[in-house]
Amino acid sequence: MILEFLVWLLLFGRSVASSEQEDVGFTYNGFRGVNLTMDGLAQITENGLLMLVNTTTQQMGHAFYPHPLHFRNLSTADALSSFSTTFVFAIWKSTRFGGPGMAFVISPSRDFTGALPGNYLGLFNTTNIGNSSNHVIAIELDFLRNLEFKDIDGNHVGIDINDLKSLQSAPASYFISKDAKNRYVNLSLTDGQHLQLWVEYHGKQKQLNVTVAPINIPKPTIPLLSLKIDLSPIIVDPMFVGFSAATYALPVSHYVLGWSFKLNGEARELNLSQLPKPPLQKSHIKRRPRVFIVAFSVIAATFVSISIFFVIQFIVKRKNKFAEVLEDWELDYGPHRFKYKDLYIATKGFKDKELLGTGGFGRVYRGVLPTTKTQVAVKRVSHNSRQGEREFIAEIVSIGKLRHRSIVTLLGYCRRKGELLLVYDFMPNGSLEKFLFDRTTTETMLNWCQRFRIIKNVAAALLYLHEEWEQVVVHRDVKSRNVLLDKELNGRLGDFGLARLYDHGTDPQTTHVVGTLGYLAPELCKTGKTNPSVDVFAFGIFLLEVACGRKPIEPQASEECLVLVDWVISCWSRGTILDTVDPKLGLNYEVEEMELVLKLGLLCSHSIPTERPNMRQVMRYLEGEISLPELTPLGLRTAIDDTSFLPSKGFSDISIWCPLSSAMTQ
Repeated sequence: MILEFLVWLLLFGRSVASSEQEDVGFTYNGFRGVNLTMDGLAQITENGLLMLVNTTTQQMGHAFYPHPLHFRNLSTADALSSFSTTFVFAIWKSTRFGGPGMAFVISPSRDFTGALPGNYLGLFNTTNIGNSSNHVIAIELDFLRNLEFKDIDGNHVGIDINDLKSLQSAPASYFISKDAKNRYVNLSLTDGQHLQLWVEYHGKQKQLNVTVAPINIPKPTIPLLSLKIDLSPIIVDPMFVGFSAATYALPVSHYVLGWSFKLNGEARELNLSQLPKPPLQKSHIKRRPRVFIVAFSVIAATFVSISIFFVIQFIVKRKNKFAEVLEDWELDYGPHRFKYKDLYIATKGFKDKELLGTGGFGRVYRGVLPTTKTQVAVKRVSHNSRQGEREFIAEIVSIGKLRHRSIVTLLGYCRRKGELLLVYDFMPNGSLEKFLFDRTTTETMLNWCQRFRIIKNVAAALLYLHEEWEQVVVHRDVKSRNVLLDKELNGRLGDFGLARLYDHGTDPQTTHVVGTLGYLAPELCKTGKTNPSVDVFAFGIFLLEVACGRKPIEPQASEECLVLVDWVISCWSRGTILDTVDPKLGLNYEVEEMELVLKLGLLCSHSIPTERPNMRQVMRYLEGEISLPELTPLGLRTAIDDTSFLPSKGFSDISIWCPLSSAMTQ
């Protein structure tokens, strides 16, 4: 009886503790009279603001809920509880530059003695950053780009685990859905406007969502960051929740206006009308009228000489602004050489709003040439002057001579200081990859007829490069990202930044291994020789991409489906190859054409180069002039036998390449 009573008492105690734990939560509409544990510059102002740091440089501040929280659900044997928090903040900087930012923090301790200010946000130092023993989760609001931590820009939101290299980050923005058009609206973290941030973790789904928006905007339906992650190895019991902020070399102020937190439930909404107001920021520029009068008199007396000086400076500065690298030997290339000034005007000074995307070796901008009013795409890449550059430019010019309806035309180039600018025909519909994999776009999905036509377009382009032009051109980077769509949604092969040329009938030279993981022919890593067969292999992977609507490697998929080629081979061997068809197509496709594309993809990606067809044979298969040979399992397997090195989350194309300065001599 005593033993039974003790067991009952233990279970009752755990039930009560669990029940109490479910009720843990708090809501602060302002912080007047609130008990927080603070250190450093952190303080609560007279009107109830939580000020994490002021304009003092190279300092930090912390503010934490004073009581430890048990995130593990006692009733379910250490299962991690869900939690939710939201807070309103305002950040102000007095100069164009400033930072770094602040972070919402979950930590096993409130003691950050030894942490550094500045880039370390008051959370880590040079010896403990990145250690798994930290058990620190931080949602950073950062407005100082730090290349050491691989920051994407100087105005971003990131999810950090034990480190300041974010597992996932994005420019500060929020999602809106208006007039059937979904888009993200950019935000500035540092202009003093009141912003609200939501952090939600769903324990069962192991999903962490982060959302930010102005306080006059309802909570967006789509979060800015959404990360599949199991936090149970990170969170120990108990943990503390709060904020950390740090200053750097220039003045900046961080304020939290209100904060709400809840375990096992949704944090209560803040009453925005009750939140305190941050103080008006005063200019640090003090006026001295008498000094200005004296200075103005002196300037007026010497106006003529100073005007001449500034005119000369203006002329020199403008000349340097548009200065180009132009050597005598480049004059032979004539119309292939563009003026930098024309490209600068065409792209409106390479403004971000003209940015089409980032790929290969650089950023691509939309432009309109000022003289001809022709729409172009201008790609900016970095390069270093070294031996072999002349050959590289000559090769660019040679590729610029390619003329085929299924190839994006390279119109020319420009060199300026450490930059190389490549000018292409403009493709209004962008990359095929967007149509296949971008789930956020509302644009019309490609039907099977359109996809099959694009496949034929790319095949015709490769046949022209391999056999029909005056030299053999090996593209070396055939993939859906490098297939662009014109206004009629015809496919055109582009981005020849890795291409190699050699004469017909000659043996290609050994070169560096470059390309994209998942598309690289297995023999390339052994011999280093580029020939048309490596393009055929990549084209085979491309065929499977288009038919299956999947990338070559999907780390989040099951082991069987991890590598696209392996999955298709497995289904083919079981007689269920059509199970791999892109679900977005439904049953709206020609079965014979689909089977042809899938089997041809396997044949082209054969691990034995001599078993692959050439592009002329591929075209005949696609046109139905000849039948595919019978496939055999021998050799039909992926070139990636060891996938242990693949990223476990958030995989996108991994390019294997040497720096462009080295690529110039390949």
